[in-house]
Amino acid sequence: MNRDQIKGMAQQVKGKVNEVVGKATGNRTQQLKGDLQQAAGTARKAFGDGKQKIRKLGR
Repeated sequence: MNRDQIKGMAQQVKGKVNEVVGKATGNRTQQLKGDLQQAAGTARKAFGDGKQKIRKLGR
């Protein structure tokens, strides 16, 4: 695992927590923030996955 994969997964978890808290409290802003964090985390993890694949091809 590389740094981008780890940070991406952490961002996804953080976003999920914000989404759940937003739903529980009825705070649409926090819920939306969580959704956006999850999307950003997914993108960063995908970037890290791509880097990992490129490294494996280079070996």
